[in-house]
Amino acid sequence: MIKKFLIDYPIAAALEAGKAILNIYNSTNDIEVVHKADDSPLTKADQAANDVINRYLTQTEYPIISEENKQIPYEVRKNWDSCWIVDPLDGTKEFIKKNGEFTVNIAFCKNGKPTFGVIYVPVSRELYYGDVDSGMAFKTMVSSEHTLVTPLFMSSDRLQPANSPSTSLKLVGSRSHMNPETEAFINKMQNQFEKIEIVSKGSSLKFCMVAEGKAHMYPRFAPTMEWDTAAGSAIVEALGLKVTTGNTEEPLVYNKENLLNPYFLVSM
Repeated sequence: MIKKFLIDYPIAAALEAGKAILNIYNSTNDIEVVHKADDSPLTKADQAANDVINRYLTQTEYPIISEENKQIPYEVRKNWDSCWIVDPLDGTKEFIKKNGEFTVNIAFCKNGKPTFGVIYVPVSRELYYGDVDSGMAFKTMVSSEHTLVTPLFMSSDRLQPANSPSTSLKLVGSRSHMNPETEAFINKMQNQFEKIEIVSKGSSLKFCMVAEGKAHMYPRFAPTMEWDTAAGSAIVEALGLKVTTGNTEEPLVYNKENLLNPYFLVSM
């Protein structure tokens, strides 16, 4: 089991960040949006959540890779054996659309591998977390004040993936990234299964759907960054599921020189 403070800090940070996000989400019908250099959207909620998370995680000895922090050169990062990887508001486009499908993602990584991950869904108050070393992942409901009301790691909260599909396969995909590569993968699966069902979800909720057995696979043949996937990778890998690169079938590696992920597949 991972050290207790490496569980308590990210969970507390995720819950408080979720509360900060919802304060902005619920305060106005018009969400102010600016665009970063790569044209991705940024809101005050992204920045508020990042401030909260930094306040918690800087109390640990480990450095932080966050989408909203200034990026640290690889010449420095390559010497890290452990770090946090954070997306303070994953699904900013979903946040702007006000469909509720956005999350707070925090992962602890050691030697390029996520070992503990937290995904918090502020609108539904669902807290997902997984510890790879113990081989367990959980979903805990929290209060309307975004605080824990039951102990963590309760057996009743333990996640269970779906059984291996026989005739019917359920895939989860992005609302925004149904491209030719994804369609080609679906066509390939149609040769193996009698029925293919495709469910669309935003943000890292796609990992969560596989983790709790609502989908069998998550093919991602579109760009993602490490902070989009690290927490979800930890949660599904804690359940014995695989996150493999599309071209080599090797596990995703983190704290790479280029923080852009290759295409990948979440599967059994």
